Amino acid sequence: MSEITPTQFKKEWDEGRRPILVDVRQPDEWEICNLQEFGAKLIPLGEIPQRFEEIPKDGDIVVQCKAGGRSAQAQRFLQGQGYTRVQNLSGGILRWSDEVDSSKAKY
Repeated sequence: MSEITPTQFKKEWDEGRRPILVDVRQPDEWEICNLQEFGAKLIPLGEIPQRFEEIPKDGDIVVQCKAGGRSAQAQRFLQGQGYTRVQNLSGGILRWSDEVDSSKAKY
């Protein structure tokens, strides 16, 4: 499984890499904190099987959730659908808050 840490993601973003960021949490979690400023798109894990075609296959994709478990499930699903450039954001939004931006609320 390919992973990227929040620190690596932010560094690469600052260097110009623009992956598609897919947040697989629930809408109420998104409202608490999100990475919308990095173009994050909310597709809850339970909706991935119906909505995965909204995610372009030809781009770099990073999936994220609260701590990394749900996004790992989404990553495996997408890979099973033929997506080859999918990374899991290791530690999710909690690790993002610890490593990159402490203003992101933990819950």
